[in-house]
Amino acid sequence: MTKKDSSNGTALAGSAAKAFTRRSLLRGATSLGLGAALAPLYVKRAFANSGELNILCWSAELPEEVMTAFTEATGITVNKTPFSSNEEAINKMQATFGEGFDLVMPSVNRASEFQYIEVLQPFDEARVNLDAYQPGLLKASSDSWSWDGLYHLPHMWGAEGLSWDNSVADLSYADASYGLVWSDEYSGRAQVRPTSALLGLGLFLDASGQLPSNRMMDAYKDPETMRKIYEEILAYAVARKGNIKQFWDSTDTIRAGFSENGCVIGQTWDGPVKQMAKQGQPMSFMAPQEGGLTWMDGFAMSAAARNVDEVYAFLGFTQNPEIAGRIAELASYNSPVKGAAEFTPEIDRELFDKAYPEDALDKLWWYPASPEWFNPIRNEYAEKFRVA
Repeated sequence: MTKKDSSNGTALAGSAAKAFTRRSLLRGATSLGLGAALAPLYVKRAFANSGELNILCWSAELPEEVMTAFTEATGITVNKTPFSSNEEAINKMQATFGEGFDLVMPSVNRASEFQYIEVLQPFDEARVNLDAYQPGLLKASSDSWSWDGLYHLPHMWGAEGLSWDNSVADLSYADASYGLVWSDEYSGRAQVRPTSALLGLGLFLDASGQLPSNRMMDAYKDPETMRKIYEEILAYAVARKGNIKQFWDSTDTIRAGFSENGCVIGQTWDGPVKQMAKQGQPMSFMAPQEGGLTWMDGFAMSAAARNVDEVYAFLGFTQNPEIAGRIAELASYNSPVKGAAEFTPEIDRELFDKAYPEDALDKLWWYPASPEWFNPIRNEYAEKFRVA
């Protein structure tokens, strides 16, 4: 695309955020007869610019309502290409050298792999309001993604932990453990994801003294140590594979596992289960005693990005606390933007407190940066478990 004034994206972002707030106002204003007075200014602002933005994304983290509001506020169409794992995103970006995408949404611990395939470009920090983010979460991005500039901005964080059907199980934080997924009590009624299930099981075996691993950090030392640990985890999991009713790989399969496929307990992401609870289903999520497996997804810019001004307009839009709060509400995950929590409903704040009670936030297990050998070995053992 033709190079534009570097201030355009920033100015457009501010205009878009105001338009979004005005859009919310218009909903309530119509009944008061104010819509006609506000609409002309809103329409003028909304269609002041046009273009498109192509994002390779975790679809649930970019709710359609907010994407539509961004389009109405700016004229920029958001084209989403969903993926269900970081591996899928890496493969797509590598296969196309980033062509066809302006933004991609990698998890914070996948920096080394993206650096290796050389498909990204650094952000222009002068065009991004870094003060919009909670410092600790921005630091998680900058610590790993700053090889010759800043390549990652935080967007959403959450955890994988213990989920269950309240009509079948009555669990407290004192009870919550990854070990419950493998207990005889729930045989044939659990759901897990093969890769992270082995990690959660390793944390349980470490905490219970059956397989000391320094909270699984020893698995990141070298391939030999990792294989030694994972051989024992795999043996334990295979011996109890009858516990597993289904493997999940997405938000939809987690929900289907509980609603349609007979699962009553699982090791899952928090978002889908909190969404079910908000819809009145008897579901609970909790970070267990061993620590919730905590991830953070963010935005990285493709080296082949053709819609750069639109990228910065979009980033500025999502940094607005009210918009970030709405994204968090709809996705049922957690925003890194300062003040976003103030714009989430009370039920979301209640579910957050239930998900992370007492000292659960202090025990969070943050995924570390993965050495280049780690994920291939991890995937190898996950596949062995899946087909066993």
